Amino acid sequence: MVFHAFSNYEKYAWGANEHRPISKTAHSANVFGSDKLGITIIDSLDTLYLAGLKELYKKSREWIETQFNPNVGSEVSAFEINIRIVGGFLAMYALTNDKLYLDKAQLMADRLLPAFDTPTGIPYALINLSSGSSRNWNWAAGGCSILSELGTMHLEFQYLSELTGKEIYLQKVEKIRKVVKDASENHMYYNYINQQSGKWCQKQASLGGLGDSFYEYLLKSWVLSGKKDEQARLMYENAMKAAEESMLRKTPTTNLMYFGEQRSGRLDPQMGHLTCFVGGLYVLSVLSGASSSNASTKHEMEIAQGIGKTCRESYSRAATGLGPEAFHFERADVEAKSLRENEKYYILRPEAIETWFYLWRSTHDQMYRDWAWDALVNLEKHCRVDGGYSGIRDVYAVPVSHDDVQQSFFIAETLKYLLLIFSDDSVVPLDSYVFNTEAHPFRVRIV
Repeated sequence: MVFHAFSNYEKYAWGANEHRPISKTAHSANVFGSDKLGITIIDSLDTLYLAGLKELYKKSREWIETQFNPNVGSEVSAFEINIRIVGGFLAMYALTNDKLYLDKAQLMADRLLPAFDTPTGIPYALINLSSGSSRNWNWAAGGCSILSELGTMHLEFQYLSELTGKEIYLQKVEKIRKVVKDASENHMYYNYINQQSGKWCQKQASLGGLGDSFYEYLLKSWVLSGKKDEQARLMYENAMKAAEESMLRKTPTTNLMYFGEQRSGRLDPQMGHLTCFVGGLYVLSVLSGASSSNASTKHEMEIAQGIGKTCRESYSRAATGLGPEAFHFERADVEAKSLRENEKYYILRPEAIETWFYLWRSTHDQMYRDWAWDALVNLEKHCRVDGGYSGIRDVYAVPVSHDDVQQSFFIAETLKYLLLIFSDDSVVPLDSYVFNTEAHPFRVRIV
């Protein structure tokens, strides 16, 4: 699968950001701008390395050494460039000790630094990599900054400071954390914050899109630090307790557990595919010893398994056996299914498989490998095309309609987690590595 996905990208779109596997042409999402940054090459590199695809890996490293150039006039998402490019390079350095990757990670991170030049230090969402001029998304509430984006710079910049000895990266993200921590209300963190004032823009909260990886990076910053960053652990523990109280529910008839979306004091009983990652986060909390008692450890595993099961249901209730972008719980007759047309697509997302990976590693219950295998078979059946793998427009309709895009995260995350589920635990062991939100493994600090 990894070979089919990447070799077709190599054949039809080498150097481009992504590719269209049916049209067999280059593709670039607006978050990457219009210039060729080789996103798929960098994002896929650690998966190629772990899969032992030596020729493709060698060609990719050569492209990075000779062709990669972040000095382009495109406006890009600072968040996406950070998790995919900076994160991808840092992971390769962690796996190989090849200094080329550390140098490239620093080169890329330095291009992002002008985005942090705001009164609060909260970075702008978009940056021109050549001029450094920055702005926020037009669609974001009141021109505000998005919690998941501003909170998901921390791990990469923390690791970069650790590896280079240059404090500037850590200083940037610690400043962000202080502003957000000071703004929290009873340990609740909302999706939009004003980067000029450091005040919340709306009272909406989510463990899915707009919120997700902020919470993820609180726990993972603590793990990466060799469990020295106690502030991060405490913020994580308190934030998750608050999130459970306000957003975690069970369906009355079938006991399906889900995290809804908090909207100005009202719970919207729907869950996004992105939220499926949270089961794995709870497992990592248990495995790393972030919990303060045996009772909380048991509680966390119950949530992890509950979310894993709910996300599995969202897959098994679709005709394709693949999960939709969002699913609902307000009606007993359509639990864990989409209600609206614009929620039914599947763009090769990894989050359910990610949680099943963590559950497999922690329990070795064959059920989680079986669920992952079912997803793999359905990916092959419905998403594989001659030129790679494509997302589909409606998981409830067979035969499928393809969207003709192979996302870079498909190789970086979805295929990596599948590879690791069916590998020995000694391949990227969870006591030695922590994954960034793009599934790039960083080596945990030994204190």
